[in-house]
Amino acid sequence: MNVVVRPRPPLAVRIAFAALLAVLFLYVIPFVIPNYLVSQFATVLVFAIAIIGINLVTGYGGAITLGHAAFVALGSYTTAILVVRYGWNPYATIPVAAALSWVAGWCLGFPALRLQGLYLAMGTLVLSITVPALLKRFDGFTGGVQGLNVGNPESPLKWIDDSQWIYFVCLAIAAVLYLVAARILSGPLRRAMIAARDNHLVASVLGVDRAPLATATFAMSSLYAGVAGSLYAMIVGFVSPDTFNVMLSLSLFVGAVVGGITSIGGAIVGAMFIQFVPIWASDIDVSLGGLVFGGALILTLVLIPSGVGGIAGKLYDLTCLRLGWTETDQGKRGVAVETAGNTQNEPA
Repeated sequence: MNVVVRPRPPLAVRIAFAALLAVLFLYVIPFVIPNYLVSQFATVLVFAIAIIGINLVTGYGGAITLGHAAFVALGSYTTAILVVRYGWNPYATIPVAAALSWVAGWCLGFPALRLQGLYLAMGTLVLSITVPALLKRFDGFTGGVQGLNVGNPESPLKWIDDSQWIYFVCLAIAAVLYLVAARILSGPLRRAMIAARDNHLVASVLGVDRAPLATATFAMSSLYAGVAGSLYAMIVGFVSPDTFNVMLSLSLFVGAVVGGITSIGGAIVGAMFIQFVPIWASDIDVSLGGLVFGGALILTLVLIPSGVGGIAGKLYDLTCLRLGWTETDQGKRGVAVETAGNTQNEPA
């Protein structure tokens, strides 16, 4: 017999929470706050997409990657080159950027299988260092140091301006990619990824083929970064090699840690952290930007190593259990009891 107890609020509570999020993202952010903040929140959504990719490959795949800026650059320059050189519609470049990033991630995933831990992190860090130099080298195609002026897409609707329009585009794509990631991490694939991450030998005994799984995870993470790069080029309207340097890779990784390395919902928190915290700190003192950024990261690692998303998930579970908001599923084999922070499985 299989008994699983899951925290689950009543339908009315879930509907109220969904309505609150809808009001926040569909009305307050695009129509209430100033336009310059709307553009910044569009950038937050772009960073959140890239961070979800890091959650997949690092949080669940167990591969520490510091080269995400390279795939963001690939997506951005795909959009920029197709728009500037060939006159493409910018929205038509998004699937092309996603496909190229996926292929690049798949190709790089095979040699990455030979590297583990710190060695993989250093290898991907080299990728972040190399790509900006390559972009400067082929200046006849990429614009070199001066970059490419993409321009901002115009709103096709009269009742919203350009910044609001691109915000809604980013919101729609981020929502779709979030649902895709949630679907990936809601079934047997999630358990296979965790098994391969935690113990390769046990995963092999259970029938998990680590090589194709790790490569596919790396490719999917790259796809997310490529889509984020394509949208970033539309928001900023300009791409240059220096934008996609090592600091961008480190910032995205920091955002993933702060939001919760295994929490795709925390990606939005991590994205807000890397977008707003350095700006607010620099407004106080220019020299405080890096100090506050690093200090906040250290405090997160010491006080809440699971990140904001992780601690929010635990509080959610505890609240549901205290209020009796649970549901029970019954099956045929094994006994599994899941509670907040505790899961036990006994095969029959």
